[in-house]
Amino acid sequence: MRRETQNILLVLLGGALLKLALTGTYLRYVKESLQPWLVATGAVMIVLAVVAIARDLRSARQEVHRHETAPNEPVPNETAPAGTGTSAVPHEGHEHSSRSPWMLLLPVLAVFLISPPALGADTVNRSDRNAAQESRAGNGFAPLPGDEVIPLTITEFVTRTAWDDSGSLNDRTVKLTGFVVRKEQNVYLARLTISCCAADAAPVKTLMVGQDFSGLPTDQWVEATGRVVPGSATKETAYVPTFTVGEITPIIPPEDTYEG
Repeated sequence: MRRETQNILLVLLGGALLKLALTGTYLRYVKESLQPWLVATGAVMIVLAVVAIARDLRSARQEVHRHETAPNEPVPNETAPAGTGTSAVPHEGHEHSSRSPWMLLLPVLAVFLISPPALGADTVNRSDRNAAQESRAGNGFAPLPGDEVIPLTITEFVTRTAWDDSGSLNDRTVKLTGFVVRKEQNVYLARLTISCCAADAAPVKTLMVGQDFSGLPTDQWVEATGRVVPGSATKETAYVPTFTVGEITPIIPPEDTYEG
């Protein structure tokens, strides 16, 4: 791959990172706290490419100037006969062909042309893992507010239901936000949690009952208000609680679809 092509490719990669970081699209793939690192990485890549392009242009001008000031300089014999010890093409400057650098174009094209969506129901159904299984906080939960309806993340709702021995959510009305997941005859309200990026995403979900959910498509984002069925988050249910829904409303997806 020629140096000019490498430099242009570096500019495109840096631009792709900046596009992700500055438009908010990066939240589909990494946590919000990583935005400054994406911006810095994209900027450094562009600066390095610009510096390399500037150096190449300066070298080209110096080469032209050298030929103009020394017009009678002999031209190397490129057709020297075999056996004279003179190589037809000097090894220095010889470019080895390689297709692998062109693979760097794939993430660039994905960002500019496809823009893959955030993970959703398929990821939840492919994993039997439940993030609540990894949290055993016992009674170390903060007191809940006295509001009539308590907004909670699904992670906090599931974790409290599974591990809060005091039963603080019993007979309390909560509001959850997530997307619809269907598996066999069951309908779940789910989110994905990440600690760094989408590669380590783990599902957390609650089984929804009490309503007819047939009109809600898979991956539809909703706000659901209801109450937990006490004692439903057990080892036998993989610590997935049952949520009796009193009201459910479709919404547009939030900018940040993951819970951290």
